[in-house]
Amino acid sequence: MTVGTIVWLASELMFFATLFAAYFTVRSVAPDLWASETELLNIPFATANTTILVLSSVTCQLGVYAAAKGNAAGMRKWFIISFVMGSVFIAGQVTEYAELIHEGLTIQSSAYGSLFYLATGFHGLHVVGGLLAFLIVIARTYAARKFTHEQAVSAIVVSYYWHFVDVVWVALFAAIYIIR
Repeated sequence: MTVGTIVWLASELMFFATLFAAYFTVRSVAPDLWASETELLNIPFATANTTILVLSSVTCQLGVYAAAKGNAAGMRKWFIISFVMGSVFIAGQVTEYAELIHEGLTIQSSAYGSLFYLATGFHGLHVVGGLLAFLIVIARTYAARKFTHEQAVSAIVVSYYWHFVDVVWVALFAAIYIIR
């Protein structure tokens, strides 16, 4: 299961690399568009939202440590906290989208809008996938009579995915919000 997840994450890395390549390619041929469109971004809000997502990797890892010790209750506690933090991140993205759409930045409005929503939207879908994975791992531990090694491995594999999603977001955040 672990090796398969790592191979799958490598393919996901290629997917996001393609989005980054498109983003930087179009940005290089339309720098004036980038200058005007990025003014609409709420960087303090996005920074706070990013902080929440990054900290969810810490709580996720604490859950992994608990799982490695055979502590199902500890793993559930930290994974539930990670789930809540990831959900807050998604709610923050929805809020940001609503504000940007109100400002006129849509997927159809410009090449910048298209790439912004594609990159952040696909990332958001990956976060939702991670949230579902947290729920599955948590539910399996409630359903089982005994916390098993296989359940601990499942928690570790979910953490690989979650950390991957967080690292991708840090790179997206840097590319979209920091690099001008």
